[in-house]
Amino acid sequence: MLRELNNFIDIFKCGWSVQLKQLFKKALELKSQMNPQDYLLPNEKVIFIQQQLDELLQADLNDKQKKVRTFIKRLNKNPDSILTFLYHPKVPPDNNGSERVICNAKVKMKVSNQFRAFAGAHRFAVLRSIIDTTIKNSQNVLEALSLLPNLANGI
Repeated sequence: MLRELNNFIDIFKCGWSVQLKQLFKKALELKSQMNPQDYLLPNEKVIFIQQQLDELLQADLNDKQKKVRTFIKRLNKNPDSILTFLYHPKVPPDNNGSERVICNAKVKMKVSNQFRAFAGAHRFAVLRSIIDTTIKNSQNVLEALSLLPNLANGI
C-alpha cells in the first residue's frame, strides 16, 4: 500500500495519499514499539490510529483521481483487515514473507515451463509448504521430511 501511495503522491500530488502514508508510518512505528502485553488490553494509540484511518476512508471521492478512488474503494471493502498487525502480535505489517515463499514456486514454473500435471504441482506445493514452515519455525528440514509417512506415495 505504501508503494501505491508513493505513486499517487508522485503522479497526482494527492494530499489524501500523504495523510494516509503518514498514518501507515505511525502504525508501523507503533508496531515496532509494542510489547506482547500491549495486544491484550485496548491500546489507546491503536484506537487513535484506527479512528484516523476510519476518517480518511470516509473521504469525499469526487475530487480524487480515478486510481485513488479505486484504491479507497478497495480499502473500504475490508477496513477491519488494514491494521490487523496492530491487534495480533504474530501478524507482520507487510507481506514480504509471503512473497518470498511464492518466489520458489514462480522460479520452478519459469525454469521447468509450468508443471506437467496437477498432481505434480500439488506435490510440489505440499513439499514446499512443509519445507518453508519448517524453516520459518527454525527446525531441521531433513528431520521434518523424514517424519512424513510414505513421502513418495502419500503426497
